Amino acid sequence: MSILIKPIITEKATGDSERFNRYTFVVNKNANKIQIKDAVEAAYGVTVEKVRTLNHPALRKTKYTKKGLVTGLTSGYKKAVVQLAEGEIDFYNNL
Repeated sequence: MSILIKPIITEKATGDSERFNRYTFVVNKNANKIQIKDAVEAAYGVTVEKVRTLNHPALRKTKYTKKGLVTGLTSGYKKAVVQLAEGEIDFYNNL
């Protein structure tokens, strides 16, 4: 079971990493905070101070067009915000 799926590199996530030493990942839906902490420490060789998780639900979207009613579904995912210990360096170099 792969716990870390991919890092999230957006403007907000990059700002968090520069200012507060926090990094954001898409993780497996069944992973808990302890497993996420161990996976980040093993993959990047850093010390994790805190892990926050968010579950994004699947969203159903409906729009009315000339062809009629069109429905769609976006998949849900779990996001983890990992805060590193003070003094850790930029760890996206290992990507």
